[in-house]
Amino acid sequence: MSKEPIHIIGGGLAGSEAAWQCASMGVPVIIHEMRPERGTEAHLTDGLAELVCSNSFRSDDHNNNAVGVLHEEMRCCGSLILRCADAHKVPAGGALAVDRVGFSDAVTAALHSHPKISVARGEIAGLPPADWDNVIIATGPLTSPALSAAILELTGEDALAFFDAIAPIIYRESINFDVAWFQSRYDKGDGADYINCPMNEAQYDAFIDALISGDKTEFKDWEKDTPYFDGCLPIEVMAERGRETLRHGPMKPVGLTNPHDPANKPRAIVQLRQDNALATLYNMVGFQTKLKYGAQEAIFRTIPGLENAEFARLGGIHRNTFLNAPKVLDASLRLNARPALRFAGQVTGVEGYVESAACGLMAGRFAACDYRQVKAVPPPQTTALGALLAHITGGHIEGKVEGKRSFQPMNINFGLFPPMETPTRDADGNRLRGKHKTRARRTLICQRALADIADWAKINA
Repeated sequence: MSKEPIHIIGGGLAGSEAAWQCASMGVPVIIHEMRPERGTEAHLTDGLAELVCSNSFRSDDHNNNAVGVLHEEMRCCGSLILRCADAHKVPAGGALAVDRVGFSDAVTAALHSHPKISVARGEIAGLPPADWDNVIIATGPLTSPALSAAILELTGEDALAFFDAIAPIIYRESINFDVAWFQSRYDKGDGADYINCPMNEAQYDAFIDALISGDKTEFKDWEKDTPYFDGCLPIEVMAERGRETLRHGPMKPVGLTNPHDPANKPRAIVQLRQDNALATLYNMVGFQTKLKYGAQEAIFRTIPGLENAEFARLGGIHRNTFLNAPKVLDASLRLNARPALRFAGQVTGVEGYVESAACGLMAGRFAACDYRQVKAVPPPQTTALGALLAHITGGHIEGKVEGKRSFQPMNINFGLFPPMETPTRDADGNRLRGKHKTRARRTLICQRALADIADWAKINA
């Protein structure tokens, strides 16, 4: 066995959970947290697992919600983050929300009191020392400039991004193919690589008006230097530059023929491109936006073919530091260029508190397996943990969009799970239709996930 403890850089949700999982497996760890010696623009305290934005962990429904399933799987795996969240929850309907101070204090106390865990305050500037042979980097969206620069030098300039330009992602099953159709412009590629949603002149004009007048979010103070690049302009900014800008940009109608109405040429066309290998998710090409979530749902559902669209993720632009994980990480979150380094949390390209902690849970278990010289077994892809891991390490279809790589951070959602056959009748024999069929199928996915995680939770525990 290695005598050097596992070093974890970053004491946020992912780093804290990774440390707990390692220690629970009998492996010594050191958490390196730069606060309070070096602060960030977002943190207010020196507490571990400080929540810098919302105090909500989102839905706790493990029967019908992918996030709720992830909660329950983490509980099954002895998660410290979920244990402390449950102990400090506040009323929030079906969501799991917490008293942020009590939650952080509880995580900090648990980590400080564990005999296998040490906490060292101070920044790790640049890459860790070469003699650290088992490291988890869990530095989150505000990774220090020195470490970011070192990662770039090690992996190449295309490996790291410093802001998200996120387009919405839609469940394919919610798209109306009585209106939309598959076709590539000028039938290039396979000839049917995109889903196309046509607009006539009146629909396009109303859409532009809605984009310009829609409620928009503002950058936080520490995000205000987030750059806009011409290839990643928000759609509402393009609309403000001129009413014809979008139809000469991502919504251009050239090279396409609507099979539902071949005689009439659309004024504009919204294209959706396959986003994952399972072909369950499609992203809206060129639709990165600062519109508020409610405005996005209302405006984008005016697009023909998307009247009943269900969104796996809504759009946004944020300051963030994240890896091009499908290219640079292996299946156990190790850096291909230097396998002694493993990454966890938002820096891997997951989005959200729970997803970050879940990534830390897996990284911690994988690192502890390496320390104990036993094979690290990934969770089954039928579980929420496994689906999230599979997506960030290989499930995303890598490509280029406007000259930039296409991988963007992702929340857990049902589109990441392997499909299941949709039931046609309920327990009483009544025929299921529409949303009732979707709900019944998702319930089966939840049940399968919770059954499959139980065995994995016992592995190397």
